[in-house]
Amino acid sequence: MNKEGKKFSTVVGNKTVTIETGRLAGQSGGALTLGIDDAIVFASATMGGVRDGIDFFPLSVEYEERLYAGGKIPGSFFRREGRASTESILTARLTDRPLRPLFQDGMRNEVQVIMYSFSSDGVNPLDILAINAASAAIMISDIPWGGPVGAVRIGRVNGEFVVNPTFAEMEASDLDLRLAGTKDAILMVECGANEIPEDVMAQALDLGHQSIQPIIDLQLQIAKEIGKPKREVKLYLPSEEVKKKVFDRVSGPMNELLDKPLSKVEFYEGMTKIKEEAEAEFCAVPEGANPADFMAVNEFRESFELAEMDVVRERILGAGKRPDGRAPTDIRPIWCDVGISPRAHGTGLFTRGETQILSFATLATLGEAQELDNLSPIKTKRYMHHYNFPPFSTGEVKPLRGQSRREVGHGALAERALEPVLPAEESFPYAIRVVSEALSSNGSTSMGSVCGSTLALMDAGVPIKAPVAGVAMGLITDSTGRYKILTDIQGTEDHLGDMDFKVAGTANGITALQMDIKISGLSAQMMKEALGQALTARMHIMEKMLEALPQSRTELKPHAPRIITVKIPVDKIGALIGPGGKNIRALQDETGVKIDIEEDGTVYIASTSAEGAKIAQERIEGLGESAVIGNIYTGKVVRIEAFGAFVNIMPGVDGLVHISQLASERVEKVEDVAVLGDELTVMVTDIDPQGKIRLSRQAVLEGWSAEEAREKDKGGKSGGGGNRGGGRRDGGDRGGRGNDRGRNGGGDRNRR
Repeated sequence: MNKEGKKFSTVVGNKTVTIETGRLAGQSGGALTLGIDDAIVFASATMGGVRDGIDFFPLSVEYEERLYAGGKIPGSFFRREGRASTESILTARLTDRPLRPLFQDGMRNEVQVIMYSFSSDGVNPLDILAINAASAAIMISDIPWGGPVGAVRIGRVNGEFVVNPTFAEMEASDLDLRLAGTKDAILMVECGANEIPEDVMAQALDLGHQSIQPIIDLQLQIAKEIGKPKREVKLYLPSEEVKKKVFDRVSGPMNELLDKPLSKVEFYEGMTKIKEEAEAEFCAVPEGANPADFMAVNEFRESFELAEMDVVRERILGAGKRPDGRAPTDIRPIWCDVGISPRAHGTGLFTRGETQILSFATLATLGEAQELDNLSPIKTKRYMHHYNFPPFSTGEVKPLRGQSRREVGHGALAERALEPVLPAEESFPYAIRVVSEALSSNGSTSMGSVCGSTLALMDAGVPIKAPVAGVAMGLITDSTGRYKILTDIQGTEDHLGDMDFKVAGTANGITALQMDIKISGLSAQMMKEALGQALTARMHIMEKMLEALPQSRTELKPHAPRIITVKIPVDKIGALIGPGGKNIRALQDETGVKIDIEEDGTVYIASTSAEGAKIAQERIEGLGESAVIGNIYTGKVVRIEAFGAFVNIMPGVDGLVHISQLASERVEKVEDVAVLGDELTVMVTDIDPQGKIRLSRQAVLEGWSAEEAREKDKGGKSGGGGNRGGGRRDGGDRGGRGNDRGRNGGGDRNRR
């Protein structure tokens, strides 16, 4: 570490990307900061040793969103960052996916990549910076790796592509494509879009791959100039002799097993039986025998998995036969249903083969929208999609330990897929939450969630612009250049294949796209082919979905809230809310509605009771009215003084009925005529320049005009009510009625 450090920069799109290293975190394997303008991410990469007994590569990638980067203190009780936010988890996953395939097979050393937000300008998103920073940190470290990778975001504003758009540009963009890859090929794609056609998506992918070249070249330059020598690591791979021995022993039984169509359980049970028999033959050491003459269990199991992969892949590439007997473009049987739960606002059941998703839609007022406490300028989220993957969905028993990263990612993908077809807030002022329960899993529950959730929204009566269907595509390749793109992959094909490529969209275009790849890259031709094949599959799936429910219901379910929109003057918002929220709470309690108020005076009234909603609407609409002299109102007595009663004649507006105007006859005490909560019918007889309102009950009883009422009203002309919170609400003359001062103990004094 030194004070100066070293800076490197390049231009991506029209923005300068700057990398600085050598100043910070000198004991990590590699550390640096990477930024655009005032948006800066710190990344470190460190490698440890090998834990005993481990049989996988323990890579962990963590992104910590630090709110100090934006000059904010966290809003939690403890005022510090707690568990990772959804955005942090998604950024960590986004970074992990292009890094992981480039580590060597058989590597068992612990590798940890940690990223922090150091500075957030609220203009440039940090997620793409995090991927590039992580790649650069590994490149300058002592960790052996097949990188670098570059990452970029592509937007489209007014039909023109934009490289690394700002938050403001993304607001106007109909495309949010995040892409990472090597110099030669694309590794990872994450995309949300507003029904983008397949050919436009292919163009965006091409542009994205071209745009990452400068950042890749910069990383190669930095590694050459200041990178550490790479450490030698032991690779835990079976020998060629062992692999051949195991393959020769198990390939025959595997092919026999795969010659008949298999369910998921039949496939796994059959493979387990073959493995156990071969393991006993190769690894079990008889009493008195030399263990060195037998295979190590870990080496056998690794070889068995490679043999299984080779057999399944060769059958697909050579004969076009998949493990369940389908051809490469075949889709499993589909059936759907809606209205499963009588009390939920909307439900959709989607079943495809052995994958089954049940989605539940819930509608609420906009006040129920999720509030976000993060570095993004977006502060609320109206549409929320959550995904759950219980262990019984795969026939397993596991403890329930909260939401996993995978569940967060799948929920976010389905959310992205459906967001473009939701109705505008102005025409459908609801917060919407959809929960997708994976009830059975054998491949692509995330795309099943998109399909089930489309049906749930339609069942709830949400007027979506178009139904959305999704499908997962797979890829099988070999070293000779052969490849097959598979439609509707199941779990085995996902595990043994080279790609999980998920595409969701309407009949008009793509709304979401995600690609996870295990090989070193995917050519543009393969990507275009996969997109075309996915479109055909989506249309077939959508046809099956619409057999269950052809269009959104025209009415909401009985238990869903009905929302009425009312507009009031902005200066009346305070009157509706009342001191400390007193007025709005009282109105909600009385009518049983839920009220949300926007800053522009838009008021949303939600209720399952039409009667309660109507009462609340009338009260709130009354705020836009002003008291008119001569008009008659019925209101409640809200306050009693010795000199008269204050009556609420419209929301937030009180007036004074002087004791002399309470009845046709003489009144000794106000309480003889009215008590708190009584309803009185009164006439507005006067409104003074300060807005104080004079009322008369006697005028109504006698049938007087306003002028007659003012003439008869000799008591306390300066008193009155008015707008709550403005001026004095009481008042009165010191003199009372003429010389008669005894009744009020010396007249109607101002008794504030």
